[in-house]
Amino acid sequence: MPTTDAALGHALLSHARKAIADALGLSAPGAADHPRLARRGACFVTLTLDGALRGCIGSLNAHRTLGVDVVENARAAAFSDPRFEPLTAAEFGHLRIEVSLLTEADFIQFRDEADALAQLRPGIDGVIFFNGCQKATFLPQVWDQLPDKARFMAALKQKARLPADFWGPNVMIATYQVDKWHEEPASKE
Repeated sequence: MPTTDAALGHALLSHARKAIADALGLSAPGAADHPRLARRGACFVTLTLDGALRGCIGSLNAHRTLGVDVVENARAAAFSDPRFEPLTAAEFGHLRIEVSLLTEADFIQFRDEADALAQLRPGIDGVIFFNGCQKATFLPQVWDQLPDKARFMAALKQKARLPADFWGPNVMIATYQVDKWHEEPASKE
């Protein structure tokens, strides 16, 4: 698991916020620099508004530089998450951003679903569920809403557009971990 680096977190959050502001035609402070942004990396950008999910898009594989990945994922979370309407300028000031930096995923070996579930570590592992061309992932943060392993897996299968009780010979599961940083909520004075 990566080591939490406050300067990297600040850089990722500032790049995400600036990317969204620029797309909305709003002004935002300049984005902070960090040497890690020039190396390949995979991240997810999660947006919340008044504590409710407002968008979440990311990359599972490090296929571009982390700096590009965070900018593209921030824009996609704000304007292209199919579960939500595009973010508006009126919402921007109330938006809270979280960036999760993913480790490389590792496939786990298992005999059956019970064995796979026994290997998962709630609150630590992000999980990718594969069945042929169907796949879905939950970040480790989703364990906060679904702490029961069986319910977590059932919801993950449904996200992959499969029945909650589905299991088959082509199922594969990979896990990853994240370092995450989030903006502090604005103080209410």
